[in-house]
Amino acid sequence: MDRRTLTFNADKFNTRAEDGNLYIEGYFAIFGSFYELWDGAFETIDPGAFSDTIGDDVRALINHDTTLVLGRTTAGTLTLRVDERGLFGSVLVNQNDTDAMNVYARVQRGDVSQCSFGFDILEEKREERTDGSTVWTLMKVKLYEVSVCTFPAYTETGVEARKAELETVRKRKIEQWREKAVARLKGVMNDGA
Repeated sequence: MDRRTLTFNADKFNTRAEDGNLYIEGYFAIFGSFYELWDGAFETIDPGAFSDTIGDDVRALINHDTTLVLGRTTAGTLTLRVDERGLFGSVLVNQNDTDAMNVYARVQRGDVSQCSFGFDILEEKREERTDGSTVWTLMKVKLYEVSVCTFPAYTETGVEARKAELETVRKRKIEQWREKAVARLKGVMNDGA
């Protein structure tokens, strides 16, 4: 398995204050959206992708930095739920943690508005479209973390793995086409001899 991240702009990512508590919350993943890996290559998330992993021990991080933990599901400081739109998360901000308070203020001002999640792919589907593009659908993932990000970036190893996979598939198709063409030619040559 290849642990990697998928990122996007969090259009509904916000802060909330209630009963003396502060929260950072929003969608860490949106179902059915197309995330561009490179020109003509996309990933999308199936609504069932998180169904087997939503109850696992997941952390909320700042910029994928494992030393900057905002919350954790097993501690009750990160709550995750899946609805028809995607994976929604609510982080109870530790007001005694200056890093957490700084991120809260940046999200509140709109300076930080992107998020990401780290995962392993357990099951996926690949579709090659007639327009030449390729779409991978994440059917099941093992979720490790969600992150509030300043400059989210798709993990290069993930992109490179996708490119290598696509190149292998294309080479295999060309080779199969050649084998069939040679077999047809041999059949014609044998029939005409």
